[in-house]
Amino acid sequence: MVSKKYFIIDFDSTFTQVEALDELARISLQDRADKEEIYKKIEDYTNQAMEGKLSFRESLAARVKLLEADKSHLKLLVKHLKTLVSTSFARNKNFFKQHANEVLIVSGGFKEFIAPVVLPYHIKSENIYANTFVFDKQGKIIGYDDTNPLSFEGGKVKLLKELKLPGEIHGIGDGYSDFQLKESGMIKKFYAFTENVERKSVTERADHITPSLDEVLFINKIPAAISYPKNRIVCLVAGENIPEASVKLLKKDGFSVKQVSELTKASIAEAGILLIGNKLTLTNELLSYATKLKVIGTAEGAGLPVELCTAHGVAIFESGKKPESLGKRIAKYINNGDTIKSINFPHLQLPSVNGHRFIHIHQNVPGVLAKVNQVFADNQLNITAQYLMTNSQIGYVITDISGQYDKQMLKTMKSIPHTIQLRFLY
Repeated sequence: MVSKKYFIIDFDSTFTQVEALDELARISLQDRADKEEIYKKIEDYTNQAMEGKLSFRESLAARVKLLEADKSHLKLLVKHLKTLVSTSFARNKNFFKQHANEVLIVSGGFKEFIAPVVLPYHIKSENIYANTFVFDKQGKIIGYDDTNPLSFEGGKVKLLKELKLPGEIHGIGDGYSDFQLKESGMIKKFYAFTENVERKSVTERADHITPSLDEVLFINKIPAAISYPKNRIVCLVAGENIPEASVKLLKKDGFSVKQVSELTKASIAEAGILLIGNKLTLTNELLSYATKLKVIGTAEGAGLPVELCTAHGVAIFESGKKPESLGKRIAKYINNGDTIKSINFPHLQLPSVNGHRFIHIHQNVPGVLAKVNQVFADNQLNITAQYLMTNSQIGYVITDISGQYDKQMLKTMKSIPHTIQLRFLY
């Protein structure tokens, strides 16, 4: 019998992009003349605790004392935090729905602001473990329940001992208190979550450094919103005159950005995305090593073997008028299959992915679409939408299906004569 997997997930800087108490301070202290000085103190206490330099209980008490917050401030905080759910968590809402019994939010933060943020993600209220505030009659925060195990140093370990979960436990978090779960021997694997912040004292001790929730799901073979973690797709930035705004956009979208001054066989071999400056040339020989390459973004004047790129199934986009436009076009192509403004692919503007999407790039010869559809028919899969455009070199067919599919089907589709490349998106 396969052991059930539980996922213990932190809230601050993990489920959300920020530290909630720091954000609460910016709301509650905004009219104070010395607010910047107090913000700095609160942030310092937060970081010292997260890095294991100060006990959590000391840090928590000091931060709560400095807040001067009340229930009206908490309402504003919740509204703010709902807009700051970590990107990879927001796009994997279906994972939380499908695994509602196995996902627990365990945080040294406070239930008053955590629950309203995570409940819309199908997290069960009984699976939210956090501290609670103490209020006076006017609704001002005057302290916290100091009997809660999560208010103590090592509180997450204490709580987990009490819960006695009957299965394999995986922890996801960014701080020292999350690593303590691994140190206690109570969890199988600890994932240092670095999408929002990377703490060296934590990543050095982690079983796995995970820049996104997609990475955790991929490792555990759990269906995710995207079929392959973006952090595993290398965006190689080579040469000059690549708009910095486009590079930042792709990095923010989750791709692993690496910058080089020149192209080599080794660097091009790992690239899924290539941004190439106007003083560099992509030779035929280098392209033969680019086995992972899906798309090229180019500054005007770069040397590219366009027809050969097309024959390899590599889409090309050029910089537009706005500095971020190149990054947006590439992100849409990788995330969605959209080819509008490509200089070598047929143009298709596609709706967002709903279900599973297959992108089949093939030589433009008769009969390929029929063979593609025969594969879906043989696997008794329902096609919910299909799009096809061609140019003189290639055919570009996108098929959306509902329901699950056998992975063997991918091999069958790749073996269709005249296939250049197959991509599949969840």
